[in-house]
Amino acid sequence: MTTEFVSNEQIVQAARRNLNQGAWDYLVGGSESETTLRRNRLAFDRIAFRPRVLVDVSNLDTSTTFLGHKMRIPVMLAPIGSLQLFHPEGGAASTRAAAEFGTMHVVSTVTEPSLEDIAAAADNPKVFQLYVRGDWGWVEEIVARVKEAGYMGFCVTVDLAHYSRRERPMLNAWQPPTRRNPRDPSYQAALTWESMDRMREMVGMPFMIKGIATAEDAALAVEHGVDVIWVSNHGGRQLDHGLGTLDMLSEIVDAVDGKADIILDGGIQRGSDVVKALALGAKAVAIGKLQGWGLAAAGQEGVLRVLELLEDELISAMGLLGVTSIDQLGSAYIRRAEVVTQPHEMSAWVNMPGDRIL
Repeated sequence: MTTEFVSNEQIVQAARRNLNQGAWDYLVGGSESETTLRRNRLAFDRIAFRPRVLVDVSNLDTSTTFLGHKMRIPVMLAPIGSLQLFHPEGGAASTRAAAEFGTMHVVSTVTEPSLEDIAAAADNPKVFQLYVRGDWGWVEEIVARVKEAGYMGFCVTVDLAHYSRRERPMLNAWQPPTRRNPRDPSYQAALTWESMDRMREMVGMPFMIKGIATAEDAALAVEHGVDVIWVSNHGGRQLDHGLGTLDMLSEIVDAVDGKADIILDGGIQRGSDVVKALALGAKAVAIGKLQGWGLAAAGQEGVLRVLELLEDELISAMGLLGVTSIDQLGSAYIRRAEVVTQPHEMSAWVNMPGDRIL
């Protein structure tokens, strides 16, 4: 019974028992020294709360609306390639969990089953995420399939101009399916802002760019009519020695100035992390590793339990902060603080040593 999981720590441990070393390294690792990965977690650890008391918090509302769709909590499922590595049902299991819980799923180009099968698996709102692996004819074909399948948004990942050195799986001579039979990467490397303009006009639905890491690019995204700016460093899996995503957020919020919605991913492991991101200006967050761990632990039910536990933590944090709805969160409830633990990919849980020794 997945309800026996009382913490996402237990879900991570169950996932480790179920995964071979290659799939585990692919899920938890970052690029090169994994400095960016650890900074993602460190950025959250540097933020402390400023709670208010004697506020009536007997009724809390954790829901939000994103692109016209209500979400039970401001947490969506991030696009992850090769979800089938973690469970045979792959993206279909994740999207059914999102539908049962009441949130969105952003579906990766490079996961299984097909984008049509994932769309048909449940009726929750879905966004399609694109890696460009062909010419404009190839892109047009993908866009037509996405529209026909009923996706409500379109997301282009832009921080994968070159594939990084992800050394954990490399050291074990292991590669994900997308690297065993790679398509021509030059198309992704050739993307420009003009490419985004052409694609945005082609898709005719809410348009997101994932992989924004600076105020300069956020401002350009707004100029180019992007609807949603996704603050991301690919979970620390692309450029090493980057900032944590939460450390990037404030300058990007200032640059966007309310002209687009903002999503953030990278390092989110608890409901309190969601609160911190929203207090600093994100509209919603997305979970990648947590989704993969839930899927590996118990398939659809594991992902559902991950979301339920995040919700429980979110309710606790909101109530103890003295807020009753998501829109009340702001910078008055947080401040910078000293770090008390060394960050790693599982350091939000006190009993987790991190790294491959699990």
